[in-house]
Amino acid sequence: MNVAEQIVAQLVDAGVHRIYGIVGDSLNPIVDAVRKTGGSKKGGIDWIHVRHEEAAAFAASAEAQLTGKLAVCAGSCGPGNLHLINGLYDANRTGAPVLAIASHIPSVQIGSMYFQETHPDRIFEECSVYNELISSAAQSPRTVNSAIRHAVGLGGISVITLPGDVSDLKAVEHVPTYAPARPATLAPNATDIEEAAALLNKADKVAIFAGAGVEGAHDEVIALADALKAPIGHSLRGKHFIQYDNPFDVGMTGLLGYGAAAEGMNDADVLILLGTDFPYDQFLPDTPTIQVDTHAEKLGRRTDVGLAIHAQVKPFIEALLPHLRANRSDSFLKSKIKKHSEIMHAPVGAYTRNVEKMRPIHPEYAAHLLNETAAKDAIFTADTGMCNVWTARYIDPLGTRRLIGSLLHGSMANALPMALGAQVAYPDRQVVSVSGDGGLSMLLGELITAKMYDLPVKVVVFNNSTLGMVKLEMLVNGLPDFQTDVPDTNYADIARAIGFHAERVEDASRLEDAYREAFAAPGPALVEVITDPNALSLPPAITGGQVVGFATAMSKIVLNRGIAEAFSMATSNMRNIPRL
Repeated sequence: MNVAEQIVAQLVDAGVHRIYGIVGDSLNPIVDAVRKTGGSKKGGIDWIHVRHEEAAAFAASAEAQLTGKLAVCAGSCGPGNLHLINGLYDANRTGAPVLAIASHIPSVQIGSMYFQETHPDRIFEECSVYNELISSAAQSPRTVNSAIRHAVGLGGISVITLPGDVSDLKAVEHVPTYAPARPATLAPNATDIEEAAALLNKADKVAIFAGAGVEGAHDEVIALADALKAPIGHSLRGKHFIQYDNPFDVGMTGLLGYGAAAEGMNDADVLILLGTDFPYDQFLPDTPTIQVDTHAEKLGRRTDVGLAIHAQVKPFIEALLPHLRANRSDSFLKSKIKKHSEIMHAPVGAYTRNVEKMRPIHPEYAAHLLNETAAKDAIFTADTGMCNVWTARYIDPLGTRRLIGSLLHGSMANALPMALGAQVAYPDRQVVSVSGDGGLSMLLGELITAKMYDLPVKVVVFNNSTLGMVKLEMLVNGLPDFQTDVPDTNYADIARAIGFHAERVEDASRLEDAYREAFAAPGPALVEVITDPNALSLPPAITGGQVVGFATAMSKIVLNRGIAEAFSMATSNMRNIPRL
């Protein structure tokens, strides 16, 4: 075999079933090696031909996040692998185990400013946990083996840069046997448990904030909250691991937040951060804090931490529970649960009641109906921006659903390609891409990929013909919105021309039937929902500066564009102002 065939054999041995990418030039030896495996049905590897390499990286990221297993994407030399970089940044920050094959110009031409020459081994350094150039046939097996182990072991991106001529060389070295490592348990230090118990036993009001690190520890976190009589807030990445079956839930904090999480954290005597690297320090209170994380380097980097505990959440809680005092007062917990219920019933719940005749459609109502009609084990992928807000607030995880997005990197256009990767990995589950019109238009060609493989992806497009989150950012900073509006585009017509089942919905009373018909349709389907362009989302905790900024921006809009537009915007967003 040649080096390319040897590499593909190593990927098969590591359990890889597919590679996402676009074929071409220096990548051809790898592509041909994939062809020779006969595809996944014969124990080999499939090639998933996307329209843009950025989509390949996002699709591989989604597969890796959802399965927890190695996923692979590839790009040809120069522009091909450069297109991977945005999706790879996203995957690396998320901790998704992905191997990227960056093919390269002929090795003898490196350094001569050859056609399409770049230096992938330099370019991908910042968005990877492993990044190496393969320069000989003898080097290849151990480098590939190390790349696989870094991606899986550390959780992140491994990049192998492979010159086309090297991939065509005859393989000469023994291939290391791939034996997957079994995950170990990271238990807390006994002294940390004693100090945590002492601090918590003195506190009357404790709050918990949970992130993605509580995966697999749902019941233990609930038991801890019960013992401490503590409300549980969560990050967006932690939502589907802790929100379901949770009588202590008080919602999210942050820009996308809702409920009483922010208030619960601010009013507590002690805050416990469990498995979260929540980046928005302005939403973290100046409160005595215990932080638990498997990554020691993350401890204390967002807020001052009095007790930093390097451990997994589950063994930490199991060790801590026997040391906590009993018979705690639940008055603090009850007050936050009551406040959360009031918020969810009034300013959040009110957006979805008695709105069937309103035009344009309330995006909150569209998200609420989506939650009600989607499968109980659906996988949702959400675009960055307002789609993140609506899915965060209205999609219930149920313990059986998943919600992923570009939640740490914050890239536009991630939802559709992530949905492709999710659907390929889980062909029998319902996969819903919650796309904004801005994000969808950026990688619109991936609708063709969905139809090419007849993937039953369901694309729900929130079309408000504006960049809603950007508009909000401008307004709260005292700037009138500028260049945020885009021409109205009929995405349903485009999807229908490609071969989708598609419908454009402007009447809210038609929306539920449109969802159900799309979900029942074989193959890909798209529902385009025409939503209110002036419906913006305000965070649960609004600062004086934000209020002043919003008022200043509205004054500028009145002066420059007239009272009618300002009145329309104010009317649309009255429902976004907490009114308890």
